[in-house]
Amino acid sequence: MGRGRRELTKGNNLKSHKKIKKMSAEEIEKKKKMITRTAITILAIIVLFIIAMIANNYIILDKNKTTNLVINNNNVTARLKNEIIQEDGVIYLSEDDIANFFDKHIYLEEENNKIITTYNKKIAEVSLDENIININGANKTTSAHAIEKDGKIYIPISEMTEVYDIEIGNIEETKVITMDSLDREQKKAIVTSNLAVKSSTNFIAKTIDRIEKGATVVIISNDGKYARIRTENGKIGYIKSNKLANEYMVREDMVEEKQIEGKVNMTWDYYSEVGNAPDRTGTTIDGVNVVSPSFFYIDENGVFRENIGESGQAYIEWAHGNGYKVWPMISNAPAANESLEITSKIMNSYENRKQLIEQIVEACVAYDLDGINVDFENMKQEDKDVYSRFIIELTPRLNEIGMVVSVDVTAPDGGETWSMCFDRNLIGDVANYIIFMGYDEYGVSSTKSGTTAGYDWVKLNLVKFLQTEEIESDKLILGIPFYTRLWTENANGEIIRNSTVNMEDIEEILPDDVQKTWDDELKQYYVEYQDGSNIRKMWIEDVESLKEKVSLVNEDDLAGVASWQYGMETDDVWQMLKEELEQ
Repeated sequence: MGRGRRELTKGNNLKSHKKIKKMSAEEIEKKKKMITRTAITILAIIVLFIIAMIANNYIILDKNKTTNLVINNNNVTARLKNEIIQEDGVIYLSEDDIANFFDKHIYLEEENNKIITTYNKKIAEVSLDENIININGANKTTSAHAIEKDGKIYIPISEMTEVYDIEIGNIEETKVITMDSLDREQKKAIVTSNLAVKSSTNFIAKTIDRIEKGATVVIISNDGKYARIRTENGKIGYIKSNKLANEYMVREDMVEEKQIEGKVNMTWDYYSEVGNAPDRTGTTIDGVNVVSPSFFYIDENGVFRENIGESGQAYIEWAHGNGYKVWPMISNAPAANESLEITSKIMNSYENRKQLIEQIVEACVAYDLDGINVDFENMKQEDKDVYSRFIIELTPRLNEIGMVVSVDVTAPDGGETWSMCFDRNLIGDVANYIIFMGYDEYGVSSTKSGTTAGYDWVKLNLVKFLQTEEIESDKLILGIPFYTRLWTENANGEIIRNSTVNMEDIEEILPDDVQKTWDDELKQYYVEYQDGSNIRKMWIEDVESLKEKVSLVNEDDLAGVASWQYGMETDDVWQMLKEELEQ
């Protein structure tokens, strides 16, 4: 019995062993097939990798079919509105593309059939008939003039490198034109080996150019691992940073130094057209860094006049002797009913604007001034654009000789000839400073009594300047009043009269027993008292009310303040302004 069981068990074990052997053979076959497939896959991956490496390192896929334009190391070809024209070695860009890349204010002046273009410190007239370009008043002979093609005007930009302050490269082999601003930083380096320049820093990226050892490249950026470069062929791409050597600076960024360090503290020093400049000998104004005497004006015949003389020259010497910059005011025609037509006549003619600008520039140079304050008021709403052209054309002429242009404007909302005649956004973009005359909230012609400059009104309008008009805060100067108004109303609340009261005279004007009430919305004191059958009202401007308004300069990081006018204030104002503006 035991032996039989052992025999049976032995037989079963033999059968099982044979079965295992048979299964192992099938498994081996499967493994062979799997190994074969794996080997084929690996081989395919290797082949693909080799192909990718070859493509990645040797195949240049970025060949230009049309002329590419690279401005300041950015390929802007896709943004071109019209074709680039090249004739007889001259490169032309369309007026639309000049507007897009260099001068958004460029336009055709039909009066003389010339293109007028401005850029930084240059204004140029480009003829459509003659090979002459007038740059800042001086004629320059050129090889070409502006042309018209298919209804589009094209500008010979290769003849205008002085205007736009650029250098131009024309790489015909690769169909690339480069334009580099001469006021921007440029670095170059030498490459240390033959390289493929890549379109990106990804492992697999197309080759956009090949450069040889010893080639010079422009360095656009360098993070220490990869450098973005521009090759001698004008192509922009990436190489490894360790392949660069002998880096050197071609030119540094040219940073324009501001004439005024810190906040502007300007005061208008007004005197009439028939008077003499005030004698300020022995006077100092603590904290002030700019004075604006009323040296210039347009008379009733539209003629530029100066009222300087010996007293004015003595004033300039006094100001410079105390470290003050002199930005004289120029105003339009003195009589309100005359200024509309006279100003309109000047502004609507390019030649008239040009003549006025030349006279302003000549006077500023002759008297060693530091800038100009343009105070044109009471203009036609329809003249808004041509007045803007005047500022566009004046600013580069004065900036070229180191002078500042500041422009006075009213609050954004108001009458056609008082408020709607200004393009504040454009003026703020072009001029060095735009001055918000933050007063006359309720002015001389108001039919309702009210404050000269309530804090809430000033704050609201600053928001409009900064957000709606999109004016840069460091260009915006807040004008503040050194005066208020005394309003007289009858028993029915009708205004009988109003009169301007200087800050320094307020306490003398008011009765001794008058009760002052602080208005926390307007941030100033208010008084009201009986005068016979009439009621008198005043919203007081004093050092406290002005301090509240001036606090907005720091709150909004504005450029500074301008006060109207010197001589109306109380003595404590200057110390307050100095302390507030030095915060």
